[in-house]
Amino acid sequence: MCSSSGLLSAILLGYCLHLLQLLSTCLAFSLVASVGTWMGAVSNWSIFIWCFCFLVTLVILIIEFCGLQSRFPFSWYNFLITYACYAALLCISASIVYPITYIWFFPRGRSQDHAIAATAFSCIASVAYASEVAWARTWVWLGVTTGYMVTVPGLLKGLETFVAGVIFAFVIDSHLYLHQPALVWCVAVYSICFLLAAAALLLNWCDCDNRLPIAFPTFLLGLTLLSVLLYTSALVLWPLYQFDEQFGGQPERSSCNDGLIYSVCTWDQQLAVAVLTAINLLIYVVDLVFLAHMVFSRTQDQLRSSQFPLLYKS
Repeated sequence: MCSSSGLLSAILLGYCLHLLQLLSTCLAFSLVASVGTWMGAVSNWSIFIWCFCFLVTLVILIIEFCGLQSRFPFSWYNFLITYACYAALLCISASIVYPITYIWFFPRGRSQDHAIAATAFSCIASVAYASEVAWARTWVWLGVTTGYMVTVPGLLKGLETFVAGVIFAFVIDSHLYLHQPALVWCVAVYSICFLLAAAALLLNWCDCDNRLPIAFPTFLLGLTLLSVLLYTSALVLWPLYQFDEQFGGQPERSSCNDGLIYSVCTWDQQLAVAVLTAINLLIYVVDLVFLAHMVFSRTQDQLRSSQFPLLYKS
């Protein structure tokens, strides 16, 4: 009875969070669109984030109201957790990038007020999606799901792919790296590591992780170790060839006068990629430590159970 009551409470809270997500994202893009302040790539990206999150959340809410979750060939709860993680990160990025790029450049008046309000609702959406991720731990406690994305390594894996996606947004201009083979290698590193992390998430999302010839944590440990090595090379090569004059780099930022900032200067893009590379490497290292501890603990338990089978017999 207690478990049934807890499950009902979790479902009701999920509906409330979905409604808050719908309302906040809808108001965010409506406020910006109503005064025509979506000028430039950064603003277009923010509008896309709010519209995308609104539409996907609306579809999720309709599916749950109609009870269609069981018709999908994958774990619905794992999908919800994964989507909430990415939606939270996307809304957080929009909440940071949009006001920094636009609010201070609007004259006082209706446009600036709408931009400030849109940022506030974007922050509310970020909190709502993050709350759903946190509440997902209750689903584990109730035995509804044992989703990988609820665990620390799962959240870190999602964060790794998100940071890689932001890096791709900055290196979309090929002139940043095509002139140097070392920089091409760095972009290849970002792509390879992104694909490896995405493959790990898809394997778990489709419940295919138990079909691997080795244990899933051991498989993840190998992928993460490889990614750490690759990102280390990118962390060395990218700043070296972008900011060192001996390797054709530009050590200082040149003036970038665009009036109202609709795009990011080339030097700023290069610096952003360098910082994001360091951040993602740190995330991979933390992920590696967690996975190594997990695999080591599991190996120790197996050794103890084989040596003292009577003590570990259920």
